[in-house]
Amino acid sequence: MDDPMSSSIERPKAGIVKRIRLENFMCHSNLEIELGDRVNFITGQNGSGKSAILTALCVAFGCRAKGTQRASTLKDFIKKNCGYALVQVEIKNEGGDAFKPQIYGDAITIERRITASAGPTVLKDNRGRKVASRKDELRELVEHFNIDVENPCVIMSQDKSREFLHSGNDKDKFKATLLQQVNDLLENIDLRLKTADGIVCELEDSVKPIEKELSELQEKIDSMKHVERITQDLQELKKKLAWSWVYKVDRDLQEKLGNVEKLKGRIPTVQAKIDSKKGVVEELRQLLDEKKTRIARMMEKTDEVKRKKQELEQTLSSATKEKLVLETEHNRIVKDIQKWVKSVKFLEQQVQELHEQHVKDTQAEESQIEEKLKELQYEVDAADSTFTRLKEEENRLSECLNQGMTEIRHKAEEIEGFEQQYHELSTKIRELQQNQTNRVTAFGGDRVINLLRVIEGRYQRFKMPPIGPIGAHVTLVKGDKWAPAVEQALGNLLNAFIVTDHKDCLLLRACAKEANYHYLQIIVYDFSRPRLNIPDHMHPQTNHPTTLSVLDSENHTVLNVLVDVGNAERQVLVQDYDVGKVVAFDSRNSNVKEVYTLDGYKMFSRASVQTILPPPPRRTSRAPRLCSSFDEQIMNFEREASEVRQEAQECRRMKRDAEEQLQRLQDSVRSVKRRRHDAERDLVSKRLALQDFRKSQVVEASATPASTSDELHHEISSNQEKKQQKEEQLEKLRIRMSEAEAKVNHLRVSLENLSSELSQEKHYGGLMNKVLEEIKKAEAEYQELEHLRKENCRKASIICPECEVEDIGGCNTSTPEQLSAQITTLDRRLKRESPRVSESIDDLKTMYEERKHKIFGKQQRNKDYREKLDALLKALESRRRKFERNAELLRRQITWQFNNHLTNKGISGHINVSYEERTLSVQVKMPQDASRSSVRDIRGLSGGERSFSTLCFALALHNMTEAPFRAMDEFDVFMDAVSRKISLETLVDFALTQGSQWIFITPHDISMVRQDERIKKQQMAAPRS
Repeated sequence: MDDPMSSSIERPKAGIVKRIRLENFMCHSNLEIELGDRVNFITGQNGSGKSAILTALCVAFGCRAKGTQRASTLKDFIKKNCGYALVQVEIKNEGGDAFKPQIYGDAITIERRITASAGPTVLKDNRGRKVASRKDELRELVEHFNIDVENPCVIMSQDKSREFLHSGNDKDKFKATLLQQVNDLLENIDLRLKTADGIVCELEDSVKPIEKELSELQEKIDSMKHVERITQDLQELKKKLAWSWVYKVDRDLQEKLGNVEKLKGRIPTVQAKIDSKKGVVEELRQLLDEKKTRIARMMEKTDEVKRKKQELEQTLSSATKEKLVLETEHNRIVKDIQKWVKSVKFLEQQVQELHEQHVKDTQAEESQIEEKLKELQYEVDAADSTFTRLKEEENRLSECLNQGMTEIRHKAEEIEGFEQQYHELSTKIRELQQNQTNRVTAFGGDRVINLLRVIEGRYQRFKMPPIGPIGAHVTLVKGDKWAPAVEQALGNLLNAFIVTDHKDCLLLRACAKEANYHYLQIIVYDFSRPRLNIPDHMHPQTNHPTTLSVLDSENHTVLNVLVDVGNAERQVLVQDYDVGKVVAFDSRNSNVKEVYTLDGYKMFSRASVQTILPPPPRRTSRAPRLCSSFDEQIMNFEREASEVRQEAQECRRMKRDAEEQLQRLQDSVRSVKRRRHDAERDLVSKRLALQDFRKSQVVEASATPASTSDELHHEISSNQEKKQQKEEQLEKLRIRMSEAEAKVNHLRVSLENLSSELSQEKHYGGLMNKVLEEIKKAEAEYQELEHLRKENCRKASIICPECEVEDIGGCNTSTPEQLSAQITTLDRRLKRESPRVSESIDDLKTMYEERKHKIFGKQQRNKDYREKLDALLKALESRRRKFERNAELLRRQITWQFNNHLTNKGISGHINVSYEERTLSVQVKMPQDASRSSVRDIRGLSGGERSFSTLCFALALHNMTEAPFRAMDEFDVFMDAVSRKISLETLVDFALTQGSQWIFITPHDISMVRQDERIKKQQMAAPRS
């Protein structure tokens, strides 16, 4: 009976089992079976190995031995008297759901080789080439195809079927169907996310102290920026102040230039008046000359008239007397004139001498000023040189200080290493001394002593007295040379105990628990077995000794355990690393499992992989336990400990010397810093003194001492005026000697007119001189201001260029006095703000960047963790909602499918699934049940009804899994013929309709199953008697 719907469903090509091959697996020596793509029936008698096929499938896909419920370890699957077992499962890898088709091709072979010690899995491609051997690759393949071999819906073995059928507890049925897997997974994810949230919170809390430090550093940086802004404003004001003096001189220059121009504008007017007066004076002089000529002629006529007139004789004597008086007066005036001339010459000579003396004094003063300037400049240079030298010395001492601190740190590390080494040696010495007292303590310490006491108290309860520890029962036969290598080769096996059966093992475990000896290694071995005789061809083909060859024991069971458990006969001992490599990796040396060297190296080769393990770290090394002479070992360790202690003391002495040297360096650094600060202040003060001296000389140079010269010139002018007056008097006397009284009056009038014009000329000449003097004075002041401007400009240019002042706003609107007041105010604020922060802003910024860089990665990582965690929480919530919705839908779907399959036999049923209580209850109602009450306990049904209900339940759960194949073993074990026929028809129709691969294993006759090209039947060979 073909279902037309089944032909329309495309058969899956990826993940279905194509071939199964077993070798030495369970009861099969060599079995190979090919499966069809749709329905496969495997029949056979009991004991023919049908169930081994499903077990092999579980083992191939990574199931543990206990998970198959057929064995406790993998080596139990190896056929008796065989050394290995091989399971090969070939699955198809075609279609859109293929797993890495570019690597594996259209088929994947899963091969698992089981030995006594391991069971590795290998994945091969369609050509049989090895592709991967890691468990992760197999896990990825299983997850890709959704093959969960532990799910009864995928593979229902005999044990799982019986577990379901005989479980009357609803929670057991819910657990048997594995329906809680998704819920457990979500709860596990929720628990892990809560743990991750706690970890993220701890990580976020761990960076909060550093964030607080960053905040404090930022506040300090802001404070320092405020101080820097004040400093910057102060520097700008100083720059403005420097150039404000220049601009002030410019304003003074403009004012003086205006005055000079104004005075120069008055010169033409005065000069015109002088020129007009000079013309009048010339005319009057010409008239005076004419009058004098006429007077001379008239005087000649007067003499003739006097001679003619006798009456003038009467007045001759009086005229003579008057003449004598006049001559006397004339002589006196001449003498006064000569005296004043000499005085003028003397004064002029004094003026000349004073001028020469002034020149000499000026030169001497300039020489002194220059010497003073050189002296101040020399002091400035000397202070600068001292400051530079102290700065270099401070840098050198700082470098030495850093080197000293590094050396002290290295010495501290060396001392710590020596102390740790001394502690380890002391521990070894104590262990050896304890081992010397009681050799048993070397293999477990005080715990093994306590265990032996407990064993002695329960001695009668053991079937055979336990043997142990193994290390106490073996000795070295070739001296102590190979003791380290043997101890590394056997390891914790030396601490193990040997018992004869499992009962004694449990009893010994209880004794160990009572003695507080946890994790005791117990080996179960038959004490009656004779000593093993190992043939020569099974020994390593090398001349080097083995672990077994250098050991001896009075108890043959101990030696047998070393062979069977520790493989001591295949562990080769060599001298050094180079010899070990040759022995371990030479293919001609057969039967070599591992190679151990005296210096602790372990070498072995597995297939084509060569492995070399380095010696154990120093902290894990312990005192030798197998040596025969403990005294010699103790002496060696004590001597080594003494040397280490001496080296530690020497390092401490060197560290103390370095610390004293470091203290001296620190004192020197502080002293040099103090001297450098003093030198810096001295340098600044000398530079300011030099600038003040230069400024004062510029001011003093403008005021030349000319008061004495002016006084002398004034005195000369006064004497010349007096001389002029005397000459005028002399001229008057000469005029009075003139006999022409009438003309004298006229001449006097003319002389008065002339004097008036001359006085005006002198007045305007004096005014002219005064204007010229004012012009000269103004020009001198202008030159002085020009020089002062150049000097101020030069000083201001040293501080900053003029363009920089213009860029910061200029200073034309402020006077130097205003700027000085602002500078004083800012300077006070700067002195008040500076002591608040002792570090420099560069150091603070460096510290800030270091702290920020230190936690930036953590903050970013914490942020990423928080974002990912929030996303996972959101996704988990979404999946939980979907899970709850899908759980309800799946419950309805399972109930409908279960009831639908039961109707094939006229039975109705219902499934109740509670995800909260994790229970699954099945209700079945038989058609002959007149009471209309449902059977809630499956155990209340008959065997056939239970088997049919189990089958319907498994088919109902089909859609919950997406595995490419299903397998069921002895699903019809309790069915009668009618139930089996109905079940087989139901199974076949369902399998053909669903389109996946089905594997049915039954010991019953399946001839009633219809023939179809999609149905493959195979008969297993009968078991051998």
